[in-house]
Amino acid sequence: MESRTTSNIRVSVQPVYDYKNSYPSENRFVFRYNIYIENLGNIPVQLLRRKWLIYDVGYGFTEVSGDGVIGLTPEIIPDGDFSYFSNVILRSGFGNMTGTYTFRNLISKEIFDVEIPKFALHSQVLSN
Repeated sequence: MESRTTSNIRVSVQPVYDYKNSYPSENRFVFRYNIYIENLGNIPVQLLRRKWLIYDVGYGFTEVSGDGVIGLTPEIIPDGDFSYFSNVILRSGFGNMTGTYTFRNLISKEIFDVEIPKFALHSQVLSN
């Protein structure tokens, strides 16, 4: 599991190769990534946007951005947390992801970015 703390927000990521939905013979390698976000500060915050940079070995970088996560813009109280999972498909079976979440301080209305730690995506099926 990879973790990083920015502005009192800790983001932890656990990627898992999804054997059931992957088809290596068709260059389709599916990874599920579980995200756990903790508010370590004393101010409530709201997650507004996400921006991902996805690297697929041999195919380069793809940037994905949008409002919220999984259709939500969750508010996270002090000492609270929010978790979700999502998926990414790579063609090579090897790569990584990193990115940022944009948050709003719900007291001051200040907007700030939180780093998502870089995490590796490796298909074990190609490692054997």
